[in-house]
Amino acid sequence: MALLSVIRRWHLRDRMPIREIARRTGLSRNTIRKYLRSGAVEPRFRVPERCSKLDPFAEKLSHWLRIEAAKSRKQRRTVKQLHADLVVLGFDGSYGRVAAFARAWKAQRQYEQQTSGRGTFVPLVFAPGEAFQFDWSEDWAVLGGERVKLQAAHTKLTHSKAFIVRAYPLQTHEMLFDALTQAFRVLGGVPHRGIFDNLWTPPAAR
Repeated sequence: MALLSVIRRWHLRDRMPIREIARRTGLSRNTIRKYLRSGAVEPRFRVPERCSKLDPFAEKLSHWLRIEAAKSRKQRRTVKQLHADLVVLGFDGSYGRVAAFARAWKAQRQYEQQTSGRGTFVPLVFAPGEAFQFDWSEDWAVLGGERVKLQAAHTKLTHSKAFIVRAYPLQTHEMLFDALTQAFRVLGGVPHRGIFDNLWTPPAAR
């Protein structure tokens, strides 16, 4: 794994604290400091005296993570669910170990996509009017004494972080277009491009 490159990028480019890098990778802070100080191309790990409880399930977990990564965010299993599914298969290790494995797997996947030219990545800095982000979420409200599930349309400007949230009964193309029209009207303009997070909006029922 090109883990050292990921650690350096997080620390040097993204200014991420060592404590947060340790949380994401499952490595100790002293180990991370050692990697940052060293001139090695890749970190070298000592072979542990005994195998990790997760080792027999690593291939299965990697396979699951690849499947989940291809799904929309709302359809993915959480790491807690993946841990529970591993327990069913006989894994008796902690949730923290599975979470650390998942973080390292995602960091490696992102690094491979960036270095191979595949994948789409959102820049961290935007010019005024450059782009907006859109996503749906679900929430509940009491209407006429009845609890109703609503679809919340989130439209946010990437530069100023100004945002508009509007609620709809369904996620249809018509409601998507209305949400964007009303958001741009309130925000005072239309950005050059839009960023949609795994958006799937069905057509209106006929």
